[in-house]
Amino acid sequence: MPVHAAEARVYTRCLVRRNVWRVSGCIFCRIVAGEAPATRVYEDERVLAFLDIRPITRGHTLVVPKRHATHLDDLDAELGADLFRVGHRLAKALRRSDLAADGANLVLNDGTAAFQTVHHVHLHVVPRRGGDLFTFARGFLLRRPHEPVGTASAIRAGLDRLAADPEPRDQPAPEFDDTNRETRS
Repeated sequence: MPVHAAEARVYTRCLVRRNVWRVSGCIFCRIVAGEAPATRVYEDERVLAFLDIRPITRGHTLVVPKRHATHLDDLDAELGADLFRVGHRLAKALRRSDLAADGANLVLNDGTAAFQTVHHVHLHVVPRRGGDLFTFARGFLLRRPHEPVGTASAIRAGLDRLAADPEPRDQPAPEFDDTNRETRS
């Protein structure tokens, strides 16, 4: 195959991948545009955060760039940093909210091999509570909504509390039983 033909195929693939939302009607692009419903939690000029419609735990939120990017390769570093900055802020807000999270998982699945199911870059912010392994596993399998309006309101209240008092709450250290912990050399 001539070099120019190979370059043309790569260029065409990039154009198709970057503009796939125009062909497929990317659901996250439709949410950003206000054309599809979502329970919005946070928004600024570059990113949008909304509740996952199939949450693992109550308060499971997705943070997406407003500009379509299929994979991390399509996302500039500054916008990627914005995603994690908002995810960090939401995780802190969840601790201050009535959802009373003890922690959070921030997860970004990049590509089909990494289990990315919606091909628009998105960061999962999943609230966690101490000792929630069974609840988390059940939520991972069932993925059912948990009062989206009340949940979003609780997260927004947590964001307001965070803005009013950015210092972390004084929380007791979680109890840890290391009697069954394996030692590895």
